[in-house]
Amino acid sequence: MLSPTLREGLQRYSIGEKLRALRLRKKIGLVELGRHTELSPALLSKIERGKLFPTLPTLLRIAMVFSVGLEFFFSDDRKRRLLAIVRRKERQRFPEKPGLGEVAFHFECLDFPVVERKLNAYYAEFQPLAPAQVRLHQHPGIEFIYLLSGKLGLRIGEDENSLEKGDAIYFDSSFAHGYRRIGNSACAALVVTTP
Repeated sequence: MLSPTLREGLQRYSIGEKLRALRLRKKIGLVELGRHTELSPALLSKIERGKLFPTLPTLLRIAMVFSVGLEFFFSDDRKRRLLAIVRRKERQRFPEKPGLGEVAFHFECLDFPVVERKLNAYYAEFQPLAPAQVRLHQHPGIEFIYLLSGKLGLRIGEDENSLEKGDAIYFDSSFAHGYRRIGNSACAALVVTTP
């Protein structure tokens, strides 16, 4: 029997709720999970409802089925920052690369407080450059750009593209790419990349 202090301390981690969320996400019933873990569906149900706290070996059996580590169950959701609001006044503006004379763009990170990001979101303002001045870069993943204002020149590999306000582009960012503002009007975009 657990003391009230230990019970309260363990309840803070919501192990049962996390287990249930994992199980439902994978669309696995208690009986099927029991077959994978060699634990009874009744025991798994008690864990999910917070009526029973599993031992570490029991929890490890469950974690292995879902390909997560034990830390998944012991992380504090309040510290994981599952929800983050970034106020405009809190954002900082950075150049494309520090120390460059002429930069192609300045950006502001829109999701900096989030610890376990599934994507990266930026607000970018582009500067005018001659086509020959466009610096190419590449990174793993995918990039998505939605143009908020102006006209943007975008080079991906050998291809030249241009976007106007309201246009969007999705591309494999492992190909070398670079940007430049076309014309004198301000040019800004929402840029999303995968980490």
